[in-house]
Amino acid sequence: MMRSLFSGVAGLKTHQTRMDVIGNNIANVNTTAYKSQSMTFQDLLYQTTQNASAANANTGAGGINARQIGLGAKTGAISTAITQQGSAQSTNNPFDIMITGESFFVVSNGSNNFFTRDGSFCVDGVGNLVMSSTGYTVMGWQSDKDGNVIQDKVSPLRIMSAENMTYPPEATSLAYVSGIVDRNDVQVSSSTGRVIGLSFYDNLGYQYNARFSIHEIDGASGKFYIQLDKILDSTGNEVTTAGESFGADLTFTQGKEFVKGQLDSTKYKIEVYKNDSNEDVFGIFNIADEPTKDNVLSLSGNDLAAAYNATDEKDADGNVVWQIDTTSATFDPKTGLTTISGTRTAKGATNLVFNADTGYFVGVGNPASDSSMKLNFTSQNFSPITIDFSNTTMFNNNGTSTVGATNGNTAGLGTGRRLGELSGVSVSKDGIITGTYDNGQSKILGQIAVAAFANAAGLEKYGDNLYTSTPNSGEFDGIGIDITANGDYMTSGVLEMSNVDLAGEFTTMITTQRGFQANSRIITVSDSMLEELTNLKR
Repeated sequence: MMRSLFSGVAGLKTHQTRMDVIGNNIANVNTTAYKSQSMTFQDLLYQTTQNASAANANTGAGGINARQIGLGAKTGAISTAITQQGSAQSTNNPFDIMITGESFFVVSNGSNNFFTRDGSFCVDGVGNLVMSSTGYTVMGWQSDKDGNVIQDKVSPLRIMSAENMTYPPEATSLAYVSGIVDRNDVQVSSSTGRVIGLSFYDNLGYQYNARFSIHEIDGASGKFYIQLDKILDSTGNEVTTAGESFGADLTFTQGKEFVKGQLDSTKYKIEVYKNDSNEDVFGIFNIADEPTKDNVLSLSGNDLAAAYNATDEKDADGNVVWQIDTTSATFDPKTGLTTISGTRTAKGATNLVFNADTGYFVGVGNPASDSSMKLNFTSQNFSPITIDFSNTTMFNNNGTSTVGATNGNTAGLGTGRRLGELSGVSVSKDGIITGTYDNGQSKILGQIAVAAFANAAGLEKYGDNLYTSTPNSGEFDGIGIDITANGDYMTSGVLEMSNVDLAGEFTTMITTQRGFQANSRIITVSDSMLEELTNLKR
């Protein structure tokens, strides 16, 4: 009689334990990355009132089974559905990370490592990536100065350290010129030329602009030159301390149509102008022997020089840039114009030559045999800039040139940059944390390492969504693995929800309630039977 009482008590206790497990599951239905538990029952032990006996062949008696009376139930095992994936909850927070697979984040309280599926992270006051709930640091691998991840012993990921908050500046080292140089462009044939600008940086991140101009030598033959005019800083002031140089002094013969003549009443007058716009008369002289309109007047170089006031065309700094040569010229009164040959000198310039038949680029340099030229500086703050001209052409574009200069090469390398401030952080599926900067650069800040266990169900719950390793789960080696090595991956901006199935929990709660109720009936009925027994002596 007493055995049934103890069996009922054991049943009550066991069902209460199962109810405790169910209650804990339901309580954690909204706990991030919580893994539900389930309990199995096991019979407790048995009292043998008669042992089993074998059959007796001599007497013909048969064998009998053992007579055993059970003493109730006990908890068999409490299992955790630790490998069952929870649903995804979007948060749009880049530091909320969900693991898909069976791996675990590694976190530390400063002395011990723990493991978790709770990827609700944030950055603390010193820049460490930490658990939002406990402040435990997220462990991973650091990156070197070149952005290469070093997969060594895990350490706290200090992603917003002082060195990661900025991206260092870099001097521009490459550039290219592209577009069309139209020989009919009036700017190309003017004294100022077709002006193009090149924006670039020094190694401190300051921005400058190099002003170049493209001039025609003989457009019909595809011959031009490009000249460095000035360097301007970001405020528009000309820089005079960089000691820049480009090409060399380039001298060539060029004709100018800016002499015209007219018949006066008694003599023939020749006017010599500075340019073909009939501006800035340099000299006027008369021919003593008046020619007829049908005659061709021969003008000697000396006479032209005299008419030119024996003065050469000079730039703003007083340097001679065009000088009449000594070759005699002819003047035709019928047309009123003639071409005077002269020698032009362009300082800090280089030839820019195209194929006159195809319009494609031939080369730059003196002679024009290279595809690029260097813009050099004497100041240590600047890097020499190699400028590629191979993307230019000489096509007809209705008198409009489209040529322009771009810092960096066509692949975007060597552009140079200013100092960059950290503007964003992202986490890729392999756990690599990348910082983006407002100067257009990006850098790997580190990588989140994960732990994988041969028997993840063997991990011990520690509380606060944490687990610790046990001899049955396998030990953590202190290094961890790349999450993609075993097919798992991370998703940023998402958290893993609890994998508790409420419908299943409520169903299990009903069967547990009925089991508890039935075991309580065992006790009440057994008590009634004992009461009847005590009433026999009345």
